[in-house]
Amino acid sequence: MSDRTILVVDDEEANREFFISVLRAEGYCAIAVASARDALGLLACVTPDLLLVDVMMPGMDGLDFCRLLKAEEATRLIPLVLVTALDGAEDRVRGIEAGADDYLAKPVRLMELRARVRSLLRMKQYVDQLENAEAVLFSLALGVEAKDPGLEHHCARLAHYATALGRALGLDAETLEALRRGGVLHDVGKIGVPDAILFKAGGLTSDEWQVMREHPVIGERICRPLRSMQGVLPIIRHHHERWNGSGYPDGLAGPAIPLPARILQVADVFDALTATRPYRGPLTPEEAVRVLRQEAAEGSWDRDLVELFARLLSAGLFAGAAASRPSDPVRGMPPLGPGGAPRPPRGGENARLETRGGPAPGPAAPTTPGEDAPRTYRPQDPEPILCVA
Repeated sequence: MSDRTILVVDDEEANREFFISVLRAEGYCAIAVASARDALGLLACVTPDLLLVDVMMPGMDGLDFCRLLKAEEATRLIPLVLVTALDGAEDRVRGIEAGADDYLAKPVRLMELRARVRSLLRMKQYVDQLENAEAVLFSLALGVEAKDPGLEHHCARLAHYATALGRALGLDAETLEALRRGGVLHDVGKIGVPDAILFKAGGLTSDEWQVMREHPVIGERICRPLRSMQGVLPIIRHHHERWNGSGYPDGLAGPAIPLPARILQVADVFDALTATRPYRGPLTPEEAVRVLRQEAAEGSWDRDLVELFARLLSAGLFAGAAASRPSDPVRGMPPLGPGGAPRPPRGGENARLETRGGPAPGPAAPTTPGEDAPRTYRPQDPEPILCVA
């Protein structure tokens, strides 16, 4: 008996009985419903491995049902076969444009049905394996985030901010998905940085800086084997570059920095500036935007993206993410809705403590505020302040 589930959607009872009989004889778990509405209700609690959908149904027809499922992230990768007596070239084109993975003409031939089902289920198995591999990468990235309670849900907020910016720029669905994944995976390379460096209480030495600055390259290397991650690799590698060329690892400048990486930079810095840290409260969004604008004027970030981010913020598009901030960073954050300030002086974020009139214990380098920025601490100040390189 196979553990594969096939959902049949057809308003004709005789057709449903035919498919159920054939599919169960092949060892599949087969379920049949009489309408697209019934199928949507079932999909809320069951995830089939394959859908066989009649085109001509009352209410929502098979084409509209197909478009709806292919537009939803939770169902878009489920193979869907349209079944219809309309077998003209124009009808097939309409099915393909709706997102159907295959087409079966009525009357359905048994051999063809069995072959297409086997083929599409094999494809679904490959997709499942790919998703499992991606899930491992996401778990690694979230494991890095979880080491610092103050960063809880940082990755999810970045994905939210970055995709909102991408949509405002009119970027295609593939790039938006890369931004979403990049928000989670941008720092996965820190898994290759020793904890003694990530969580060092004092400043980093020159050699330790070199190790820390390798994390974008390590992250790219970790994700490179998955072809589905190719659009994410430039985000991971270049999210610490700077508009003026002073960033790392490659010292790219201006438009040479891939646009998705520039988008994530703005989101990352804003999230860091508005983060609550154990030693002080967050900057307000308005204060964070002022800092972003100042740093963009000094050559760190893409000015146009900073201004677009500010407009989206004023329009309230980031309210869900902002509302998810915890009042107690040690206990963590509540879950996000639909959809920073400088780090404390610790080596895990490449922090550098200085005292006025005294040398720094370790060398500094141009870095991204909120991720790896050097810090200046003045004894008369109540808290560390950001030293913009």
